[in-house]
Amino acid sequence: MRAARFGLLGGSFDPPHLAHLALGRMAVQALALDELRWLPAGAPWQKAGRTMAAPEHRAGMLAALLDDEPHCVIDTRELQRMGPTYTITTVRELQAERPDADWFFILGQDQYGRFDTWRDWPELLQRLTLAVAARDGQAPLPPAALVAVPHRVVALPLPRLDIAASDIRSRLSAGLPVTALVGEAVAGYIDQHQPYPRGAAQGNRH
Repeated sequence: MRAARFGLLGGSFDPPHLAHLALGRMAVQALALDELRWLPAGAPWQKAGRTMAAPEHRAGMLAALLDDEPHCVIDTRELQRMGPTYTITTVRELQAERPDADWFFILGQDQYGRFDTWRDWPELLQRLTLAVAARDGQAPLPPAALVAVPHRVVALPLPRLDIAASDIRSRLSAGLPVTALVGEAVAGYIDQHQPYPRGAAQGNRH
């Protein structure tokens, strides 16, 4: 009997959009995942200084995006932490809960290229298989610091959806529609709860 296969997909999800959904579906299929844990970040250290939508709204929008999606579970533990959130802390907790499972961490090529800046990254490489969303479907070249460190990496064909959360926030600030970028459920949540005040300043691109 094979070990359970769990995937982790983290991000600010500010807001979550259809490219996130396509990547998640691809990961579930390509990696034969039993469960994909979506991890909305509380205060990601990479985005210190940028104001994000309130945690309850980012979790609510993600729930709207993933409604009825098989194998998908939202894990809000990082939203409940005080201070900066680090992936290694979450991974240690999850693997303590399910030490019998095989764990895959899904990330983009840009994140893979900066992986050596992450907290305790050598330990992460020992604990996880990295599943990198590759634009050409080929295994990406590791950053220089990772070349000498044995690690497991697989390539995920990147869905051809050029969507950036910062562009969505800019459209919302200008009062423009975003349904084609986030889907009807997330657009409906935004209309009802207004997590992005019109005219608010916009931040980073992810």
